[in-house]
Amino acid sequence: MQNEFLRWARVRQLTGLSRSTVWRLEKAGQFPARRQLSANSVGWSLIELQAWMQSRSAAATQETHEVVQ
Repeated sequence: MQNEFLRWARVRQLTGLSRSTVWRLEKAGQFPARRQLSANSVGWSLIELQAWMQSRSAAATQETHEVVQ
């Protein structure tokens, strides 16, 4: 699978997070780091974002199971 880099608009669309939330999570090491694509642009790895979203989904499922038990 070829990695693709997504710009901010697509990251926001996929995650539903605000810029400040993404920045805060990045700084805490809880969100994939942005990559410098050129002098004036950054992007996020699609593969890393998908893995992050899957981990969040798995964590939510685990929390739900813990509450039910």
